[in-house]
Amino acid sequence: MITLNVRLSTPRRLATIAIALTMALPSLTACGDDEPSSSDPNAPVTLTWWHNGAQDPGKSVWQSIADEYTKAHPNVKFQVEPTQNEALKTKISVALQSPTPPNIFQQWGGGALATQVESGKLYDMSADTKDWISSMGASAQGWAVDGKQYGIPYDLHVVGFWYRKDLFEQAGISAPPKTMTELNDAVTKLKAKGITPISLGGKDKWPDAFWWSYFAIRECSLDVLKNTVKSLKMDDACFVKAGEDLKKFIDTKPFQDAFLGTPAQQGAGSSAGLVANGKAAMELQGDWELPTMIPLTEDKDFAKKLSWFPFPEVEGGKGTAGTALGGGDGFSCSVKGGAACADFLKYIASTEVQTKLVTTNTATLPANPAAISAIQDPSLKTVQEALNKAPYIQVYFDQALPTSVGQALNDAIADFFAGKGSPQGIVDAFNKAVANK
Repeated sequence: MITLNVRLSTPRRLATIAIALTMALPSLTACGDDEPSSSDPNAPVTLTWWHNGAQDPGKSVWQSIADEYTKAHPNVKFQVEPTQNEALKTKISVALQSPTPPNIFQQWGGGALATQVESGKLYDMSADTKDWISSMGASAQGWAVDGKQYGIPYDLHVVGFWYRKDLFEQAGISAPPKTMTELNDAVTKLKAKGITPISLGGKDKWPDAFWWSYFAIRECSLDVLKNTVKSLKMDDACFVKAGEDLKKFIDTKPFQDAFLGTPAQQGAGSSAGLVANGKAAMELQGDWELPTMIPLTEDKDFAKKLSWFPFPEVEGGKGTAGTALGGGDGFSCSVKGGAACADFLKYIASTEVQTKLVTTNTATLPANPAAISAIQDPSLKTVQEALNKAPYIQVYFDQALPTSVGQALNDAIADFFAGKGSPQGIVDAFNKAVANK
């Protein structure tokens, strides 16, 4: 059994359960400042939709999904606005402070969702989803706040190491590392062959946070992890130990030159592009990285050279073996989107659409368990197996925590990578952000 930690732990069933979805016409239009204006299900409506599929295949696939829905519901049209991931997060934050937020927007759930709900701009779709949401399994609970459904996931994620099998072979590494000792040994062997061991997109900060988070997961017990997110108290010594572990690893110089200024996903020189083009052997990233790499390289066979392994165990750590860092992608509706938006999200959650997302590399691990069988890539099958076996999934700290606290934590970790601060300083930044929340 897997548990997702969003404030409180929730059981997540991965059994394949078919979702029976109806294609009911939406009942509300999307106009006015904060209130839907019509109860006529046949009234014309145009839904503005912001998502992070700024490049193909995602850009074209999401557009086709909107077009297919409009074909079945002629009164519903879409104004689709794809935006690069980093810019989109800022764009959404600003929009939710305005009287005209988008009708549908990308949503990562957790504590950040709870912060957004406070704006009063998000639509409570509990009544719209009550007849089918249980078929999604407990993963949908990550998009709920105080028992009310404010979003729907379309895929799930787990973070681990993408690696180049060809570069491992060149360095004489026979198997993926299972412990930090083995990872350090792999770094040494790769550097001896003149190969950059690990790429890191430090410019965007959140990739840095994956490293500290995993060391915390390996050093801290499950009870400590759960209680920290729930109580917003980071008082266990394991979190300082995580920073000490990270410092030791950074000191081995495993990353590319100028990693602090490297973007995560933008261009061939990004951390994703370095691995895709064989310029680095590994990257600690989510399962989404495989489709992310497609437009970043001219090597059409790059995926065959890749594989994936979980973050290694830290010898002596108190963390439960196999615990993973993860989360997911989904969408929320503004109040203006109303039931029209909720019905479209129901369509996205259907087995048919979820299967399409997986087979087109737009989503990697589907939120709908009935679409898991659509995964064909061997590496992604490995990731899904790891997700299935994980005893616990810790949602990314910056997402599980209130927005201001998560951002402060990311900033402190990024400063730490830049040689500023200390292991205790990361913890102090968290506690200061909580006090100022």
